[in-house]
Amino acid sequence: MENILTIALIVVGVMLIITVMMQPSKQQDALSALSGGAGDLFAERKSRGFEAVMRRTTAVLGTIWFIIGFVLMYLSAH
Repeated sequence: MENILTIALIVVGVMLIITVMMQPSKQQDALSALSGGAGDLFAERKSRGFEAVMRRTTAVLGTIWFIIGFVLMYLSAH
């Protein structure tokens, strides 16, 4: 059981890294990085399309990764 969960944790971790790397960049220019994005304070926009799918996928995979990690921790303690 632990071997299957360990493999699942590795697979989900790799998928999580891939989804994070596929997300579009939020940074518009170098000035935004230096000013901390203060110019975009009131320019909050809702993610749509590919960006929304990648955000949800990242959240779901992160949640699954944490759950599998906690289950493995519980199994190794008992």
